Amino acid sequence: MPQCDYCEDSFSDEESYLGHLAAEHEGELSRIDQRRIDAQGGSSTDSGMGSNAKVGLAGLSVVMLLAVALTGYLVVTGGSSGDGPTDQGAVHEHGTMAITIDGEQLDLTGPEFSQGDSAFHFHGNEQQKYGDYVWHKHARGFTLQYALETLGIEVNDAGTELTYNGTTYSEDDSGTSIDIEVDGDSVDPGSHEVAGVPDEAAAASGEGQDIVVNVTTAS
Repeated sequence: MPQCDYCEDSFSDEESYLGHLAAEHEGELSRIDQRRIDAQGGSSTDSGMGSNAKVGLAGLSVVMLLAVALTGYLVVTGGSSGDGPTDQGAVHEHGTMAITIDGEQLDLTGPEFSQGDSAFHFHGNEQQKYGDYVWHKHARGFTLQYALETLGIEVNDAGTELTYNGTTYSEDDSGTSIDIEVDGDSVDPGSHEVAGVPDEAAAASGEGQDIVVNVTTAS
């Protein structure tokens, strides 16, 4: 059951949730949530069930049907489910993350990280409580590349180029290294799917995926 990260209301399905975001949270939406609404044919300025909203819901129905068809195809072929979230609200999983960019460890308790996206985010008090930054996952089927994007970090599929705060780091540059690891093993963020455990304390103890991103330069 999807739950709104802006006002804590709960909804029976994804369609109702996206309609609520468009109607009630104009100006508050993260870049990712706004993009999800736009992709469904809605607008953050729509309200009620006017003609624009009806068109948006019709478009959403078409997208949902296509998603069902694609899921069936993936089950049959064994393909990947893609890099974006599915089944919003169907899971609530946790793990830990640490990100260091050129010697500076990011404070993941900040509002840009704790309120960035409904599918993947942090809460503001857990680092103090557990000693680690505990991430929250509220949807299925998304990659580490997508998770980092919700934090304002753009990274290519192989994890060899990363952009944060207007600066691009590339392993093609002499002295630059980009290490992206999960549980101590290097991964390709474009294909690695984020997964965790239901209990926050268990995640902080190492049972969920421990994600580490470390960018270093010669400067």
